[in-house]
Amino acid sequence: MRSEYYDPIEYQVPAAEDGWTVKSVLQRRMGISRKLLSRIKLTERGVMLNGERVFISVPVKAGDTVSVSLEKETSADILPEPIPFDIVYEDDALLIVNKAAGMIVHPTHGHYTGTLANGVVYYWQEKGEEFRFRPVHRLDQETSGLIAIAKNAYVHQHISEQLIAGEVSKKYTALVHGCPAPAEGTIDGPIDRDPSEPHRRIVTSTGYPSLTYYKVAEAYREGARVELRLGTGRTHQIRVHMTSIGHPLIGDKFYGLPGLAELPEPEDERIGRLNGAIGRQALHASELGFRHPLTGEALTFKSELPADMRKLEELLRGDGLVSANR
Repeated sequence: MRSEYYDPIEYQVPAAEDGWTVKSVLQRRMGISRKLLSRIKLTERGVMLNGERVFISVPVKAGDTVSVSLEKETSADILPEPIPFDIVYEDDALLIVNKAAGMIVHPTHGHYTGTLANGVVYYWQEKGEEFRFRPVHRLDQETSGLIAIAKNAYVHQHISEQLIAGEVSKKYTALVHGCPAPAEGTIDGPIDRDPSEPHRRIVTSTGYPSLTYYKVAEAYREGARVELRLGTGRTHQIRVHMTSIGHPLIGDKFYGLPGLAELPEPEDERIGRLNGAIGRQALHASELGFRHPLTGEALTFKSELPADMRKLEELLRGDGLVSANR
């Protein structure tokens, strides 16, 4: 059976690159990794120069067109399910989704259905399209907000490289207990697994370098809305860091204040009232920005707070606003 391919990714050689090899163009200008290039070379179409298949050692001339075609892929191991989800943006390369709180991104042991992946695969199938589900990054099950899904390996590679280089802008909004002081700062606390509880992360001097930048956007008598930006991308980083400075996320039963595990009757009624108003950690991925892998265009996506966090914010405001826009 002949393979099917996505539309080719092309690059026209400028005069300054006359004499380069195809390999140099692929890696230095088209940004194709060695691993991905090895896969492409094994396909039927391989690497093309002006529409003809060539060895990557061949030199190019100004005006030549170098192109690669990726084989179409599917997520055969993911069961398609008609699960509604909010699409923020979509083109031939990308799908940006506003994930709902409570939704798992990808099937895991014990959760093979009901995930974002199941819904996205069904959505593509209904459109008659074939893509492999490739989330570029993850969000915790109870965290809502923006997540990017690449439609092929090339796009996934490019955004992943931007993530590693710190070129992807990821901003979050959280509602926390108390109000951090100073109102703007950096949390520099190495993070690693808790030796006594492997699923839990802690700040420890022997951990991996971790940076979180925060700013209090609005302060209340019993909490604050905080805008956060990640300097690194450790598991549970925001939740761990905010707890480490004494201001855990409202609703966070895993990293929250003492007594949260005993809900709905915790030791502290105030804590219980706030946590009971949302039932999950009050964290939302509110902004995502990166360069489009194919066009180079700077893209920025924004997402408003979901209804449960807006309701909690109203409750906090009703308890007495201390200051705003600090």
